[in-house]
Amino acid sequence: MISINGNSLNIDDFIKVIYDNEQVKLSPEARKNVKKCNDYLNSIVEKGETVYGINTGFGKLAGVRIDDSKLEELQENLLLSHAVGVGEPLSEEETRGVILLRANCLAKGYSGVREQVIDTLIGMLNAGVHPVIPSRGSVGASGDLAPLAHLALVLIGRGKAKYKNRTLNGATALKKAGLKPLKLGPKEGLALINGTQVMTALGLKSIYLASRLVEWADLIGAAGTDGILGSATIAYTGVSDLRPYRGQRETARNISRYLKNSEINLSHRNCGKVQDNYSFRCMPQVHGAVRNAVDYALNTLTVEANSVTDNPLIFAGSDKVISAGNFHGEPVALVLDYLSMAVAELGNISERRVAALLDPNLSGLPPFLALESGLNSGFMIFQVTAAALVSENKVLAHPSSVDSIPTSANQEDHVSMGTTSALKLGNILINTSRVLAIEMLSAAQAIDFRRPMKSSNYIEWMVSRVREELNIPFIKHDQEFTNVIDEVSDYILETSPEIK
Repeated sequence: MISINGNSLNIDDFIKVIYDNEQVKLSPEARKNVKKCNDYLNSIVEKGETVYGINTGFGKLAGVRIDDSKLEELQENLLLSHAVGVGEPLSEEETRGVILLRANCLAKGYSGVREQVIDTLIGMLNAGVHPVIPSRGSVGASGDLAPLAHLALVLIGRGKAKYKNRTLNGATALKKAGLKPLKLGPKEGLALINGTQVMTALGLKSIYLASRLVEWADLIGAAGTDGILGSATIAYTGVSDLRPYRGQRETARNISRYLKNSEINLSHRNCGKVQDNYSFRCMPQVHGAVRNAVDYALNTLTVEANSVTDNPLIFAGSDKVISAGNFHGEPVALVLDYLSMAVAELGNISERRVAALLDPNLSGLPPFLALESGLNSGFMIFQVTAAALVSENKVLAHPSSVDSIPTSANQEDHVSMGTTSALKLGNILINTSRVLAIEMLSAAQAIDFRRPMKSSNYIEWMVSRVREELNIPFIKHDQEFTNVIDEVSDYILETSPEIK
């Protein structure tokens, strides 16, 4: 069971919760901090002080004082009015990530909510009650208001949620899971929706998948190197020692390991060929730069996952309530735009290697890796599909964070568009996994053309995954390829190249 306290959540625990349904609890220390902050907030209400978000309107309506008798209605109205998201709902994994991050944010003890609010979030997570959260509607400040409102509605028995593969109204889903809806206290509605948890959850999931793609890219690229009779010297460790980026060094080590003891590679060691084209020769530099971008994004989003991002912030120990801007998603937006460009580049260089494998002038193999080329088109249109995907990625890689649009009658006059960054990064990841799938199929075909010579154990393992586990044979004649690329893409996204 994972204990959350607002300070120590890491990506390993995040992944266990969203994919493996690991159970979660609130730490005793966090429980004390949450109660202390809530006690202080209640004392403010009892004194009759006017404080934003507790007994005032919201956004441009912050100057409207709300009567104490209507504070619960104020918070409920906030959720109802803000739940105006549109589009396809977040996936179950993404929704679990949002719930976890929202609970972890509140657990830090600066939001003023009662323990019961966090307990209900955790109860929903552990029981598998997943609010239906439309993916579109956030501008990334004041946090992810619309999508988080759809999450929060379920806590009060409103909205919709999925439970045991059925979509139910919020009250029914809670009841079937043995949970009770909440009556909201002062500030609790605002504390539930004001934050960056949607963009951060989507971003952390994408970081995890991007790490997997770059691992596969090293192995698939090494297989393609053998396919074109390329040089293993691209991975000479001395080269990376002279430009010691961590990512470059790691990719170089991987490629060196993957090509070691390959009969194919040894067969042309003294062939006289001086240099391979850049998409092979520069894999350590390009894949390595993607690794560096993944590391940077992970460091940033780990900080974000353990931050308080609602408003106002309640400092019980200092007797202060501060209205500030931690809900602004700029740190997340910028880093996810950076990662979008990095993952797009992983697809770009992969597509170029596919083109080389299919070009007899570069590979020395039959055109388009086809037996009886001309009668058969072989992998010709595989490369066309890859070209379409990387070109789409170039459009998607345009940074969302350079855009801003005023909202709430110009009270919120600069926004991050961070959730847009996160959503388009998800699309880029899927496109790139499909390009790598095309390269994986092409490299396996090329390796089989080199028979009876064998490649290394690592690369032969990869070819065996294609031929045996995915049941895709060497392509002798043109055939229907419907769904083949998506099947390999799913395999890449769902597994790691952990070679026994």
